[in-house]
Amino acid sequence: MTEDAIIIGGGFAGLSAAMQLARARRRVTVLDTGQPRNRFASHAHGFLAQDGRPGSDILADARRQLLAYETVTFHDARAERLDGQRDAFSVVTGDGRRFNARRVLLATGFEDQLPAVPGLAERWGKTVLHCPYCHGYEVGGGPVGVLARTAEAARFAAVVADWGNITLFTNEAPEPDDEALAVLAERNVKLRPGRVTAVTDGPDGMLSVETGPGMSTLVKALFVMPEARVRSAIPADRGLKLKETPIGNILHTDDTGQTSLPGLYAGGDIALGAANISLASANGVKTGVFLHHSLIWPAH
Repeated sequence: MTEDAIIIGGGFAGLSAAMQLARARRRVTVLDTGQPRNRFASHAHGFLAQDGRPGSDILADARRQLLAYETVTFHDARAERLDGQRDAFSVVTGDGRRFNARRVLLATGFEDQLPAVPGLAERWGKTVLHCPYCHGYEVGGGPVGVLARTAEAARFAAVVADWGNITLFTNEAPEPDDEALAVLAERNVKLRPGRVTAVTDGPDGMLSVETGPGMSTLVKALFVMPEARVRSAIPADRGLKLKETPIGNILHTDDTGQTSLPGLYAGGDIALGAANISLASANGVKTGVFLHHSLIWPAH
């Protein structure tokens, strides 16, 4: 059977798109591995009417609601390959199944690549964080660190300064220019030069950020902008056009969410870049609606 759409990724963007198509009585299959990007965080924040709930609970509710629509099916497997073209796509999954569809929506999200600093990965989503809008309020002010990966860290640190007293660990990233230094000074951001060699547990739940033998700084939390990589081999396999952003390459899409391959759409983080649950969900709604339009109007 040929579906109207296959959605690759059952996160906030993918399920939001699926809801629009389900309510249009279109046949949809959602492929999902159950590994959302925010799985490392215990709670989601800043999502209207869902503030403080575990992200996994929100997704479970969404999935239950979608299953009430008889045209929606879920298959828990990774999409390994995309064959074909518009109106005649097929997706091969890791368990050997093949699904056919007229349209495909990629909503796999990112996999975050942290700097190679011992101690970061173990604390990711707990006291090593990436989004002050999602987690900054809960840190509660006080000494907070920002770990540089690129020159964009200076701008990031100036923003994070609304959530604490910031130390920017330059970590051998490009030094801020004069304009950035002026803004950082105005925002009372302190610069700590040198390579960060480790992040360890300090007293009273603090983090100790090591920058050399006997040199450490205590912070309550450490913010970092990791490199975000699209969590799928399909864009490279199909030669999709990319767009460079401060956090990494995202998929180039037009105003409807369509990628450079006709009939293949992208939604959520991999189409937006820096985003959160609200933005990913909204983008999923928009892309799902335009995908539906394309099923009706061949020129779209």
